[in-house]
Amino acid sequence: MNPRYRQTHFLTSAAKLAQAPADEGFEVAFAGRSNAGKSSAINTLCDHRGLARTSRTPGRTQLLNFFEVLPERRLVDLPGYGYAKVAQDLKHDWQGALADYLERRACLRGLMLVMDARHPLKPYDLQMLAWANAIPLPVHVLLTKCDKLNRQQSDAALAQVREALREFGTDFSVQTFSSLKRWGIDEAHQRLDDWLAMPCR
Repeated sequence: MNPRYRQTHFLTSAAKLAQAPADEGFEVAFAGRSNAGKSSAINTLCDHRGLARTSRTPGRTQLLNFFEVLPERRLVDLPGYGYAKVAQDLKHDWQGALADYLERRACLRGLMLVMDARHPLKPYDLQMLAWANAIPLPVHVLLTKCDKLNRQQSDAALAQVREALREFGTDFSVQTFSSLKRWGIDEAHQRLDDWLAMPCR
């Protein structure tokens, strides 16, 4: 566990890009389908159980939530996508905020795309990959909940996603991850360090 991430703290929430912190420094955003384990992944990577809200009701993250790791180095929890029971007008508003953020945020350095390892590469995931590729924006896929798979199943999911990412070039990568078992933390931290241009310890 990289101790620098333990000092990460909530900074602010924004319903639209104009309410976000100044567009300076370095940011890494976390995106994923509702209930893929996005908030749990953020909490695990920062070793802070209550940092990002987790809920048994998918679709609860409806704002852009900013967390400061160090001055001018932030993680951003983006609204979950793909949950049908959220009211359509609300879904439209927050998907608009997500699009503005991804396409216009100059300090955004990379996207951690969270997928449930048991159900990777759903249509919304593929849309997000294509969108990031068009921007262009580097992507690192976290295949979460790997503790629910055996080794053969986990390796198969990793190979499946790795093959799918080949069409997007060298800036797209993937790893297995488990918040429950705390698997894959060091690898994810290394990617965050690279994107956030972390100073030497």
